[in-house]
Amino acid sequence: MKVGIIGLGDIAEKAYLPVLTAQPGLEPHLVTRDPAVLDRLGDTHRVPRAHRHGGLDGLLAARPDAAFVHAATPAHAALVTRLLEAGVPTYVDKPLAYELADATRLVTLADERRVPLAVGFNRRHAPGYAQCLDHPRDLIVLQKHRVGLPEDPRRMVYDDFIHVVDTLRFLAPGAVDHVGVSARVRDGLLHHVVLQLAGDGFTAVGAMNRLSGSAEEVLEVSGQDTKREVRDLAAVVDHKGQPSVRRRGDWVPVARQRGIEQAVLAFLDAVRAGRPLSAQDALRSHELCERIVDAVHEQAG
Repeated sequence: MKVGIIGLGDIAEKAYLPVLTAQPGLEPHLVTRDPAVLDRLGDTHRVPRAHRHGGLDGLLAARPDAAFVHAATPAHAALVTRLLEAGVPTYVDKPLAYELADATRLVTLADERRVPLAVGFNRRHAPGYAQCLDHPRDLIVLQKHRVGLPEDPRRMVYDDFIHVVDTLRFLAPGAVDHVGVSARVRDGLLHHVVLQLAGDGFTAVGAMNRLSGSAEEVLEVSGQDTKREVRDLAAVVDHKGQPSVRRRGDWVPVARQRGIEQAVLAFLDAVRAGRPLSAQDALRSHELCERIVDAVHEQAG
């Protein structure tokens, strides 16, 4: 199975290449415009020179069976469009695009062409979060904070807060009939944002503070007098009377802990089996992000 990996930046090098190059029966094809990076990573992962490409034309000429897009977000729309038009099943890092219209166009194109398209919402596959589906979820609270990183609202919401948005949607135990947004913007930069989703019998709250005292991610789901807490996708604490702590095993790879390995394998399994794979649900998360951006700008005046 020929698999293209397009864009060899930090996320590809640290998370995706180790997973993809370790899979039996996969023939990796690397794509980047940076010759030094192409040679370094090609040599590191023993990728033959014939499978190293300086652009998308070379990859498409090799007739890949699937492709992973890890290029910068502004390049997503053009790259994914060409892959879909060539009939190549595509997995792309979130977000699909910074503009909702572009994301909608890509999902529509994939569905019209019946080409599998997946968006890398890895937290849906992270064991600590996926196991919360079996826990009462009357109240869901997810906090994802950073230090000293206020940013343009659109970039912050689509690049980072989208993880919070999609995870709340994933864990919500029913239909959402209320959406609330509050935010703090100063000098055009988004300092923090809070999202509230509510439905019949549940409330989900997501918060991101880019001027927090630490970089952390904490999920709490509770109900029926029990609570589960997941810290940084690794430690799981169950509260029912006395807390019970489960930590990531010493030898569990970070890519597996964060759900990246599972997301990759789920995509490849679907492609091999010829199963339909639509990004319509991922598009719903992009639509909610657009709604948040609009609310942030409205509150900023």
